[in-house]
Amino acid sequence: MFTGRGSRGISYSKVLMKNGPLTAELTETFKPPAALNSPFKHGIKEKPALKPGAPVKSGVPPQTLIKRYRNGETNPVSLIHQLAQIYEFHLEMKETVATDVPPLLPVEEKPSVNDTHPSPAIYERKNPVNLQILQAVSNQLTKLTSNHLKFSSCTSTTAAFIIQTSSQCEVVALGTGDFNAKECLSENGRIVNDSHAVVTARRSLMRYLYRHLLLFYSKNASLKEKSVFQHSSSSSNLLSLKSGVALHLYVNQLPKGAAQIPSKTRLNPKSISAWQVRNEISLHQAVEGKVFSVLLSGLHHSACNMVSMSTTDKITQWQVLGYQGALLSHFIEPIYVQSILVGDSHCSDISRMKMSVSQRVDGITPELPMFYCMIRPHISLVPSAVTCSSGSSQLTFGFNWSEGDCSVEVVDGLEGKTTEDSPFKSGPALASRLCKAAMLHRFKLAAKEAERQDLRTTRSYREAKMVAKPYQEAKNVLRDHLCKKGYGSWLKKVSVSENFSM
Repeated sequence: MFTGRGSRGISYSKVLMKNGPLTAELTETFKPPAALNSPFKHGIKEKPALKPGAPVKSGVPPQTLIKRYRNGETNPVSLIHQLAQIYEFHLEMKETVATDVPPLLPVEEKPSVNDTHPSPAIYERKNPVNLQILQAVSNQLTKLTSNHLKFSSCTSTTAAFIIQTSSQCEVVALGTGDFNAKECLSENGRIVNDSHAVVTARRSLMRYLYRHLLLFYSKNASLKEKSVFQHSSSSSNLLSLKSGVALHLYVNQLPKGAAQIPSKTRLNPKSISAWQVRNEISLHQAVEGKVFSVLLSGLHHSACNMVSMSTTDKITQWQVLGYQGALLSHFIEPIYVQSILVGDSHCSDISRMKMSVSQRVDGITPELPMFYCMIRPHISLVPSAVTCSSGSSQLTFGFNWSEGDCSVEVVDGLEGKTTEDSPFKSGPALASRLCKAAMLHRFKLAAKEAERQDLRTTRSYREAKMVAKPYQEAKNVLRDHLCKKGYGSWLKKVSVSENFSM
């Protein structure tokens, strides 16, 4: 298990693991630390008209930049970008394929003839950090449901985000649920469209991040110290997670979509069934709790049905764009999860999830804007941390919570609103604290505290998202990449659903 640091829940030094040596022209000018272990290789090509080792004018000498890196004040990617600008080198970032990724096309799996060695799944069940995470999730669920036993049956599908530091693992956001709304999109942003557990947990994580943004911008020094954010050491004005902070995701079921497709085949160059695997790990859409491949030509939905991308596809997207979303990207660098723990007692194979989350976006990093990259999370099978009650009559219900909340909020996934008997209700309209209107309110408050007048004047939720230019560029690159690779087209949102304002 890695110990992440930096702005993304996993540090750039981890991103650059297995990194090859820099070119001779650059290493003659400065001597970076020993080669880092990364899925990336940086090819740095010298411009023909430039004399090797001839620096251009800069306010900061290269030796100072390197010293900052060695002191942990900046990350490797920022260092390389800064040095490339000083020495006028052309910089390219290329991914290499990890050794544990299966080959390219599918063939029949052959059973192992040697069962004397423990499997990776058994080993990862005994991983001490994984055990800490499982215990933290179990304890938090018990704490949340002990006072509201009637909602304990809502935990059949659960997801949680865990912050790991040098001293502890702490659950900071949690969500349960298995449905998306049955009605059309809301024009005022007060309907939760997708209430699947991972989506709910991620929106709860965003609430946690907003809360810590406000702590950071507080005039009270002791409150600011409690924030998980710090000024980024890069040349940007964005914040980053404090050094030594890592983010993990726990799910008690394989996410809906391509990750749940039974894995009887694996990728191999000699197979003739590539089209079958491409269809199986294609993008999927969710409709009232059921999922369908976007490649199915006969797929039609009623105009009244709410359709969203599958949870697996959203995780794939977040591992490229970050889990913070467009609005928070105005303030912070992309945040990624370092590992995904699958606590599904009925699951014995997570290879399709690995393929869906990582392999579909292999090679995308060179196309992305700065600070964005494809993070390959460590996906492992672990024991379940959730004890589910049987005989529930609340099949469409789910609840959400984030660190700092006094109680859970229960939402009817099909209605997209808070239930009448929810322990927490924001008002008589029963709009959830996870709805888009609530997120826009938090965004405006953060913009005020950060003294970002440019953001405070945005007129609508959609405008606030669209002016996040690097995030929107990265999103377009991702969707073009998936389409060109043959996995299908991403569902386009109806713009009227985001044109509301405060």
